Amino acid sequence: MAFNNLKKINALLKFSNFRCVLNAFKQLHNGQQYNKYEHKSNKQKESSRGSIWRSNFIPIAAASALSAYLVYNQKDYIIPHVSAFTSPPLSGRRKQYNFLADVVHACAPSVVYIEIKDMRQFDYYTGKPVTASNGSGFIIDSNGLILTNAHVVINKPHTMVQVRLNDGRTFPGVVEDIDQTSDLATVRIQCKDLPVMSLGQSSTLRSGEWVVALGSPLALSNTVTAGVVSSTQRPSQELGLKNRDINYIQTDAAITFGNSGGPLVNLDGEAIGVNSMKVTAGISFAIPIDYVKLFLNRAEERRRQGVSKMDYPAKRYMGITMLTLTPDILFELKNRTQNVPSDLTHGVLVWKVIIGSPAHTGGLYPGDIVTKINDKEIKNSSDVYEALALKTKSLDITIFRGLKKMTVKIVPEDP
Repeated sequence: MAFNNLKKINALLKFSNFRCVLNAFKQLHNGQQYNKYEHKSNKQKESSRGSIWRSNFIPIAAASALSAYLVYNQKDYIIPHVSAFTSPPLSGRRKQYNFLADVVHACAPSVVYIEIKDMRQFDYYTGKPVTASNGSGFIIDSNGLILTNAHVVINKPHTMVQVRLNDGRTFPGVVEDIDQTSDLATVRIQCKDLPVMSLGQSSTLRSGEWVVALGSPLALSNTVTAGVVSSTQRPSQELGLKNRDINYIQTDAAITFGNSGGPLVNLDGEAIGVNSMKVTAGISFAIPIDYVKLFLNRAEERRRQGVSKMDYPAKRYMGITMLTLTPDILFELKNRTQNVPSDLTHGVLVWKVIIGSPAHTGGLYPGDIVTKINDKEIKNSSDVYEALALKTKSLDITIFRGLKKMTVKIVPEDP
């Protein structure tokens, strides 16, 4: 019976090496069978306990051999092979997945920091002109032509533009062309062989695409924020910008007044927009590069005709950049933050306040919402310009700062 059990085990496993082990036990068993017949009389005299031991020895030994064989020679077939995950080298993962870093590496050299110096105010300790405002821009011509926002370089009278390159060099800048309606401007510095930003096509941009906003907020060079395109066709009318016929790019990449004027680039390293403004976290806007190209073509035509820059009407100066709170923007603001009064239906958001300006000294802050000026309802930015055009000496401005309602007094500067 023991031999038959061994045959069954052998037929089931069919391991060539294990057959050698079984054959050895077969020979041992056969020898014992032969000895059993040859010395039958002697076997009958043995005790029953010894007979039981011999009859059970072979299957026990066979089972032991099977266990040893499986554990030491065929354990991978019976016991699952478990090993720790071997991750690829860190450098390999970084090269494979850090596509945003590749974009920044390619584009950063052409991004510049723009500072507006107030030549009438000087730092008490250094004696240097005070920085009235700052922003970003990017080089579009190797001979020193820089593109930025108009609100970055038009701040207040008696100011000087200063441009700092990515390599740390600083140059005085001259505003060469400007368009306040589209909020675009070009600045020229006297430097050649500069790295140039490639201009892409905003018409091919799709919602959901990754984009990177580059700039120098708070004088920090090459600050990077990334996000996706929320909308490629946000009409200027929805933003309360009635005088502009622009379909803005909306993105959740953070755009601040520091990286305003910098490029919004795609993953090919091409500028597809100019960072313009931020409403709140997750809602920012950029001017499409296709519209920018039209402005640059007009600027080049004016340059050939000998016109250095567009004339713009002199206005009373308050020193803010603002955005009309349309119903759509108010709805998004109320959904994203608890600092907007629930019953607010209109107003103008103060997005940027120029340091040293009448708005700054009067107590306005970025994020304030203007609802009235001299008791007149303010529903859009045009209402603010109309209030500035009045020859009243001061403006009593009603605002909401968070959920708190207050009034500040501002004395605008004459042109």
